[in-house]
Amino acid sequence: MQQLLPITIRSMLPKHVRYPIIRVCLFFNALCEKVVDVPKLKEIQKDVVITLCLLEKYFPPSFLDIMVHLMVHLVREVELFGTVFFGGCIQLRGKKMQTLCLC
Repeated sequence: MQQLLPITIRSMLPKHVRYPIIRVCLFFNALCEKVVDVPKLKEIQKDVVITLCLLEKYFPPSFLDIMVHLMVHLVREVELFGTVFFGGCIQLRGKKMQTLCLC
């Protein structure tokens, strides 16, 4: 969805509305890479704050609930715990050790 949404909305929405949505997609693309560039995380953090300000500018307040605000904290979680790519893996124990990946 992170790669397809910008292509889909490119011709449907006005530029001032699609720009913050595309920035959100780019933010999640950067966080979900297999290898995250640690020095680049500070820049990503600044970009997500600006993106949320743009979302507040063009979308109604009911759109911006607590879940949208949690994007600000995702960069800190990547700094502390590593990449998101392997963060969604759950290990199930049974007769055999299996790993279910939610990514």
